[in-house]
Amino acid sequence: MHWLGHSRKAPFARGQAKFPVDALLPSGEKGGMPTVRRALLSVFDKTGLVPFAQALASRHIELLSTGGTARTLREAGLGVIELSEFTGFPEMLDGRVKTLHPRVHGGLLYVRGNAAHEAAVAQHGLQPIDLVVVNLYPFEQTVARPGVTLGEVIENIDIGGPAMLRSAAKNHEFVTVVTDPADYAEVADEVLAKGETTLELRRRLAAKVYARTAAYDAAIAAHLPRHLGLREDSMEADRVPGVLALQASWVQTLRYGGEPAPGRRALRPLW
Repeated sequence: MHWLGHSRKAPFARGQAKFPVDALLPSGEKGGMPTVRRALLSVFDKTGLVPFAQALASRHIELLSTGGTARTLREAGLGVIELSEFTGFPEMLDGRVKTLHPRVHGGLLYVRGNAAHEAAVAQHGLQPIDLVVVNLYPFEQTVARPGVTLGEVIENIDIGGPAMLRSAAKNHEFVTVVTDPADYAEVADEVLAKGETTLELRRRLAAKVYARTAAYDAAIAAHLPRHLGLREDSMEADRVPGVLALQASWVQTLRYGGEPAPGRRALRPLW
């Protein structure tokens, strides 16, 4: 089953689904309880968010969300539970603390079927979170803006987002984690068809998450010292960071004798 007719390699257009998502459910499955029962959505980039969430809601998946993401979903007519209601703890410190809570990370990290974990979950009243959809504050775009202030740089260092991504990716045997809107189609296809995702897909998405969080931290490590006024040529040698993290994107597959050379690719530095 393919969702909304989009290529799996391309993110969805912004806006509503083009036809009722409920019509996509296999015959006899409307109203059923899917394996993915609860999803947490908290994104900065809202590309494709609404139609993806509509697909989840059509499978009667409970939607948890925060701030602007919750507002966007409500404006699209979707039922959403504020994460603060789920955790019993309000957002605070201008939104710096909203997802860093045991009810979030316990729900993501506990090993389903593990007797000790199940007992702890029952003791503390935790509920499973089966699907996480998170993308990060745009740190790289922020530091690239002319005249950006240190305060703007600092506030665009995401804390809760990477934490949720890493928790979900670590427990990918049971939890699906999505950080790139380009993956919404494949996840939606599987959830709509079966109510769950395959382990093979969850593994690929988990690996993608760790690549993204590594690149994100590398960008912070590369750019923050400059905005803090720390110049390498003016620092004592023993105070200069001893590791340089580099980022690069794949540009093209290299060729040998006119044929593509497997595993050989050209790279372009990102900064």
